[in-house]
Amino acid sequence: MTDKEIKRFSAIEFMSRHKAQNNDALDDNGSFLQFQTLCNEMRSFLSSPRGLSEEERREYSESLNQAVLGFPKARQYILNIIADRLLKLHINEIEQYEHPYASLAEAIFSEVVGMHVLEVIIRDTVGLEEIQVVGTNIYTIIRGEVSLSPYRFEQVKEVERIQQNLVLFNNDQINMRKRWAEVMLRDGSRVTITGLGYTALPTLTIRFYTLRNIPLSQLASDPYRMMSPSMLTIFHLILQNRYNLVLIGPTNTGKTNLLKACIAELPAEERLVTIEGRYEMMISRDYPNRNIIEYEINEDDYLHSSNQAFKLALRQSPQRIIHAEIRDDDANIYVRACTRGHHGSMTTVHANHLEDVPEAIVDMCMLDGRGMDANRLAKRITQFVTEIGIQLQLINGRRIITRIGRLQWDNNEVHVKDWVTYDPDTDHWTIHWHYIRQELPHIEEGVS
Repeated sequence: MTDKEIKRFSAIEFMSRHKAQNNDALDDNGSFLQFQTLCNEMRSFLSSPRGLSEEERREYSESLNQAVLGFPKARQYILNIIADRLLKLHINEIEQYEHPYASLAEAIFSEVVGMHVLEVIIRDTVGLEEIQVVGTNIYTIIRGEVSLSPYRFEQVKEVERIQQNLVLFNNDQINMRKRWAEVMLRDGSRVTITGLGYTALPTLTIRFYTLRNIPLSQLASDPYRMMSPSMLTIFHLILQNRYNLVLIGPTNTGKTNLLKACIAELPAEERLVTIEGRYEMMISRDYPNRNIIEYEINEDDYLHSSNQAFKLALRQSPQRIIHAEIRDDDANIYVRACTRGHHGSMTTVHANHLEDVPEAIVDMCMLDGRGMDANRLAKRITQFVTEIGIQLQLINGRRIITRIGRLQWDNNEVHVKDWVTYDPDTDHWTIHWHYIRQELPHIEEGVS
């Protein structure tokens, strides 16, 4: 081998070549960093309030939340805002930055808001009531039935990105110290988030606001058929005679819809107070001329807890108190309200059977540590708080009233006289008029 064929090492040439390679790498990395910087700036831009009035700012915040969750119209709206912002910044593309989207605006939207399969599910699913995300699996509830969606996330990181975007745009946080969050949309829909480490997998539950303004008469006809037309008479008797009413049934059986339909039957001038953990019934929105005060309680804030709401409500001369659901913290005060002149009040309780309702409320009342006679308290609750019980069930995808009963205390235990019973085999309701006439002897028997 000659000296000419031998390639000698040149330190200057090596350094020149190495510098050129580094410059190429820096160019690629620089474009990526530029994109990330632009995404962070856009994230801050979207997070800032928009609108001249409080109402406009709320509407924008709602659109931002909906866009993150996958609502198509809201996503297009936020995408347009991103595109307009880039136009004002005179940014069309980032040199040497490659992405798979049709425009830089879509690339930023994907990073800041997120592209995911929930958009397809929300857009294409009729009657969607709830989306349940566990890890990468997605479950849907349609007309009360749970099913595994054919769609799923490719990676858990996609779910975590949705979680982080939601809490960021709502000035909340989810981290090692606080591994959960809740977001409430203005239409009443609720998003519950739990992070990895608090639950085995990150979860995202979207419970859509499916409560509609359905009159009681429509609940007795197709497509709902929650009750028979003859049962409308029973409901009118219950409301007119101001019985204290309690509804029981599993989740998604229509308790809140029925409660709202009963409220709609009351005179508009009658003074009502509703107490809810989250605004769901939206009475003032659907019935703007009603004399009603709606409380939204927060048990984490003692100044706005259920106890405080009840104390204020009792000073506002309510004729009826509608409590969305009795819970441990407010059981005692609701019992006192029902026994001190607020006849015709309504609530819901988690119980399997009507006979179990007084005992369930007693258990909640006893949790405050006061020395009370459980048997005496059960008698008081049966006689004055849970006068009429209504049981609902989900049967073959239909929400049905399966039982209406008059609760009574006899021989130191709860007894229920059934006013209405449902037979799932025949899909028929039986009205037991003889029991009803024992309570209300002046009424005439209707058509069963």
